[in-house]
Amino acid sequence: MKPDRIHSLIEPLRQLHSEMRDAIVDACERKTTEELTNASADMDGDIIYGIDRISEEVLVSKLADFPPHVLIAEGVQAQTNPDAELRIIVDPIDGTRGLMYQKRPAWILTGIAPDKGRQTCLQDIELAIQTEIPLLKQHLCDQLWVFRGEPVQARRFNRLTGESSPLPLQPSRAINLEHGFCSFSRFFPGTAVEMSSIEAAFFKRLIPAPADGKAVSFEDQYISNAGQLYELMTGHDRFIADIRPLIDGGRGPSTRPYDLCTELIAHSLGVPVTGLDGRRVNAPLDTCTPISWVGYANADIRALAEPVLLDTLGIWGNSAGRKC
Repeated sequence: MKPDRIHSLIEPLRQLHSEMRDAIVDACERKTTEELTNASADMDGDIIYGIDRISEEVLVSKLADFPPHVLIAEGVQAQTNPDAELRIIVDPIDGTRGLMYQKRPAWILTGIAPDKGRQTCLQDIELAIQTEIPLLKQHLCDQLWVFRGEPVQARRFNRLTGESSPLPLQPSRAINLEHGFCSFSRFFPGTAVEMSSIEAAFFKRLIPAPADGKAVSFEDQYISNAGQLYELMTGHDRFIADIRPLIDGGRGPSTRPYDLCTELIAHSLGVPVTGLDGRRVNAPLDTCTPISWVGYANADIRALAEPVLLDTLGIWGNSAGRKC
């Protein structure tokens, strides 16, 4: 597909995301917590809750006007299309659990890649967009997008006035982890002991223990991969490691390709997002492949932390009789 055809999709996509956001916020205002948190299906990617069904109708109906494509989305039946020009991967709500209890904003995610069949992967994505789904008490929400090889664009929308304004994005320029947010993802019970041992060994080598017992680094368990990337892109966080598939062999809840389909935005801002092999994170565009990933606020943080992390994981793997 020609670059200008890809570019022509951004305004319809932005409008689609806005309509999905508004439909979800409206449902949160009208429905009870019990209705939103009802587990309605158990799909390959994740459990589908009542809140997840709200925007699917908007998504599918609006994408009917797009060029021939294959849609890959949580809760949507697998598709084939011999005439497809594009693969469109969507997470209608990334951060369902936080949003349905009104604890934390969630995000709508979309990545668009030229169709290469089942071999199409995250690194083929040429247009990525993520839109914040605000809490009911929140009047500002953000939208970020990028075309491959171009500057990131971002705007902040005011729900009260209907106005939007440019949003500057600046990842942290810190050169170490001290006095910053640095987290290992452990959203669900079951791996706490092993994760904590890895985390303790990692931070012991990178952050001096204060003699007075005061905290010199902090963590934040934001149950949304797009939210985590946003925290790195805005300078709020310095380091995030999600190694759940390494710990449980990919059997438990983990990051899936649709969760990272907007990684291109972070990459375009100079935020390295890698796999455990040290290469830029990659996976086929599907709803089931478990992914371990690490995000660093900048190249200096990566140079400091990556060797220690990989060495720590190697030591853990050897002691546990596992290959990392």
